Amino acid sequence: MTTALAEDGARRGAPVPLRYLVAGALVPLVLLALWGALLLSRGGTPVGALIGMEAPTFALADLDGNPVRLADLRGRPVIVNFWASSCGPCVEEFPLLAEALEQHRSEGLAIVGIVYRDRSESAKEFMTRLGATWPAVMDPAESVATSYGVVGPPESFFIGRDGLIAGRQIGQLSQADLDRQLGTILGRE
Repeated sequence: MTTALAEDGARRGAPVPLRYLVAGALVPLVLLALWGALLLSRGGTPVGALIGMEAPTFALADLDGNPVRLADLRGRPVIVNFWASSCGPCVEEFPLLAEALEQHRSEGLAIVGIVYRDRSESAKEFMTRLGATWPAVMDPAESVATSYGVVGPPESFFIGRDGLIAGRQIGQLSQADLDRQLGTILGRE
């Protein structure tokens, strides 16, 4: 046992063999490639791939069963927000979205919430409790989430009047994030 400790101590000052450095650099790249392959095999898209592309269209039912079609909002700036009632950061960003909608309603801003892996009853209660007035739609087969490459809630896409995705926010929006992204779809940048 003392021999093993002595050998370990002697190695501490020795340079790290090149094979370990290469392996340490390759492992994250391999994991990233596997994640990308998994995402693409699900029909998803890599994180930045949709920026500048036409937003994937959808036609889903809102929490009251009414149809909501992204195509009907063409010509307006749109925020598509993927959320869930169990998502803590969603609770924090909903007031920011509500304020943005109120401030920019005259500019045609629209928000569509897409309920991600949640029950409609929980989603309705969440919308009511937080005073959200925009349509929230169910995506039961997760086909829309997959087409947008959603990682998990909250995740928001900012779509310009031309129907192109101008920005994407993975994770909770701060006021600064929201202002920056709104600038891209309201024609201020």
